[in-house]
Amino acid sequence: MVSTWYGDISETLWQRFASVRLLICDIDGVFSDGRIYLGNQGEELKAFHTRDGFGVKALLQNQVEVAVMTGRQSTIVESRMQALGVRHIYQGLSDKTVAYKELIQQLSLQDADVAYIGDDVPDLALIQQVGLGIAVRDAHASVQQSANYVTALPGGFGAVREVSDLILSSLGRLNQYMGSSE
Repeated sequence: MVSTWYGDISETLWQRFASVRLLICDIDGVFSDGRIYLGNQGEELKAFHTRDGFGVKALLQNQVEVAVMTGRQSTIVESRMQALGVRHIYQGLSDKTVAYKELIQQLSLQDADVAYIGDDVPDLALIQQVGLGIAVRDAHASVQQSANYVTALPGGFGAVREVSDLILSSLGRLNQYMGSSE
């Protein structure tokens, strides 16, 4: 077992974290807490945790690609992900597997090189296909049962950062980021 800030992880799972070259994240329920705020004028608001942003930037600085795939379409998501340096932004997807296949082909990666983090039934196919399927702590029970790893933190409250920390730690690169800020 490997001891981490988030609990003990088996050696086999630790090796899966070390193999990640691409982290794909759902948005609602993963980067956000899953709630959608609608204003009187039809505006949509989402809250993003700065710790997740820090984790994304740290991964990108360490040549681990980050992508987002979501069924909804949102200008807020586009703006936030661009600000973090995420180049692979897929929105309005009814079937995430099509975009997934295109992306791994474009990046010349295999399923074993990819981690996917999700929270609900539309994420199941990719969680089961990739080398490291991850569910946030407050994910639907079926997603948690299918995942290789369930985060200690809930979606929207640092779960992406947790995964980023584990990937970087498994690669021996986490300590260099402990003095930085987003």
